[in-house]
Amino acid sequence: MLSAIKHYFGVGDTQHQAYEAYVTIVAQARKPVFYQEWQVDDTLDGRFDCIVLHLCLVLQKMESEIARSDVGYFMRTMTEAFFADMDRSIREMGVGDTGIGLRVKKMAQAFYGRKKAYMDANGEEMALRDALLRNVYRQKDVPAECVASLAAYMARNYRALQGQHVDAMMQGRLVFSS
Repeated sequence: MLSAIKHYFGVGDTQHQAYEAYVTIVAQARKPVFYQEWQVDDTLDGRFDCIVLHLCLVLQKMESEIARSDVGYFMRTMTEAFFADMDRSIREMGVGDTGIGLRVKKMAQAFYGRKKAYMDANGEEMALRDALLRNVYRQKDVPAECVASLAAYMARNYRALQGQHVDAMMQGRLVFSS
């Protein structure tokens, strides 16, 4: 997977750094706690949602400095890395070229819908829990403690990322809280 994404990018520093940041996001989203303790489905959809929530946290921090053209370009490039990864994953599952466009379009709609929901819920615990139930858990009956733990995790990481300098993040140095 990672070599395919790396191949997608040229030799530009920003593109390489966006790739490194995306790799950090994917590594964090693959931690067993999400699937074993917080009962996120360990499926393509569940993994997609874990990556999206981490990507949204990072993008939310970066949007505070969107006036900088380098930040906007980095955000776009990192988001492109995400979609390139999703495209590659779908192809590896054997979906033909005719089905790729539709699936990527649905993923894009899901991504932007989740991004809006998480940003709108910022600071309001119940709104965030509702967004997580709707998106990550897909209305599945899970213990309230799982949803609360995931919401608390997101709040901790929102605060942790807000304290990090955008320039360091753009160099692939993202630090997530546990």
